[in-house]
Amino acid sequence: MNRRDSLKALGLGTISATMLLEACKPNNNKLAEDSNDKAGTDDASRLPNEIERDKKLKAEKFFNDHEMATITVLADIIIPKDARSGSASDAKVPDFIEFIVKDKTHNQVPMRGGLRWLDLQCLNRYGKTFVDITAAQQLEMVNEIAYPKKAKPEMQQGVSFFNRMRDLTATGFFTSKMGIEDLGYVGNTPNKWEGVPADVLKQYGMEGV
Repeated sequence: MNRRDSLKALGLGTISATMLLEACKPNNNKLAEDSNDKAGTDDASRLPNEIERDKKLKAEKFFNDHEMATITVLADIIIPKDARSGSASDAKVPDFIEFIVKDKTHNQVPMRGGLRWLDLQCLNRYGKTFVDITAAQQLEMVNEIAYPKKAKPEMQQGVSFFNRMRDLTATGFFTSKMGIEDLGYVGNTPNKWEGVPADVLKQYGMEGV
């Protein structure tokens, strides 16, 4: 399954527009850049308190190593590497998520709680945490929480967590340099004016004018 198929299957067409708009705001800590860029690269366009806050957030650590490893595996399941571009982790999406939960603190409890819920589910089923089970078992677990309409009632906490994880992953990837190139978005580019098309001139009897 290639990336575009997997995104469709996982329902990323319904990604939160609010999250994407928030991520793309020019004053929102430069979230549209790769998250490993150094703070203050474009200091001239930012207020001193914004620069200082950005540096402070990047210096802090929220997720522990195990949590970051779990986020990395999940992100790469959501957006795997394909022939067109790299995976979510190649685009530094885990670092983006780490930054976001420090910047938007309402994500902290749901994300940490969701990661613990996932590990408990895997420990009960497989005797190991999510990062330590096989790739096939990881997909089996994800499939139970990736499709809200098909998920069992007892999986609803996992569904809520995975929805957030999916939104953050897609936002991080498609606002990164790699993700923008993957979309083929070129922004505003100059074009060459070659005059009114011949068929339009002919329509109005203005050939040769």
